[in-house]
Amino acid sequence: MSAAAEAGLRRILAVVDLLIDAVDEETLVPALLPLLLGAVPGDSIIWSPRAGAADQPLTLPPGLLTPDVQAAFAREAAADSLVTHTTLGSGTPMRRSTLQTRAEFHALAAYAEVYRPFGAEQQLAMSFPAGYAAGRPRKVCVAISRNGSDFSDDDVAAAALLRTRLSHVLHRLAPPTPPPSLVTRRESAVLALLARGLTNQQIARRLEISPRTVDKHLEHAYAKLRVSSRVEAANAWLTRGRTAVPLGP
Repeated sequence: MSAAAEAGLRRILAVVDLLIDAVDEETLVPALLPLLLGAVPGDSIIWSPRAGAADQPLTLPPGLLTPDVQAAFAREAAADSLVTHTTLGSGTPMRRSTLQTRAEFHALAAYAEVYRPFGAEQQLAMSFPAGYAAGRPRKVCVAISRNGSDFSDDDVAAAALLRTRLSHVLHRLAPPTPPPSLVTRRESAVLALLARGLTNQQIARRLEISPRTVDKHLEHAYAKLRVSSRVEAANAWLTRGRTAVPLGP
């Protein structure tokens, strides 16, 4: 293995080590960006939390995208084939030069307003499944840019290697929210009386069950509604039309 290949491998392993130890996304990403920029050498990196969405991207150097640049990107992104590949296509690591000639790139309206201001003459971009946000599957987009020579085949291979590991870690850090368990008919009856302000003793008399049984029904209902108090349970039940609390048999 050449010295350059060994150095590249060490940079990749540094990223992998960070991913193995990651405990939450908020801590991971700021530490991750400079390592990614070392593993796939470039001048800047843009990390978009949800590809194609309006979420504020993270950049290195910080503040890379001014409000004017972001507004221009929103206007012109649909005509950019590399953006289309990362947001709507497979998202595999792709060099801009693979999709278009230098003249075609410079002819884009986005080149003058978006890419030229921060020296993105060469770009390598990718996207990957990255767990869930607000209950929906999420896809992160990463774009590495640099001025000067194009990205090499080795750079593309390194990005592909890291893409798989990034996706795996972000799935671990942002798993899907499990669906709520079914609230039984008896639990719903207890919750309905609770929401009307009745005490456990009053609920027990109304339903002709023991107060201890009322306690057990509420204990189970709290877990299913993901609440921890009578007030939270009452509010969840009163707003069940909006939160779609499911009923079991």
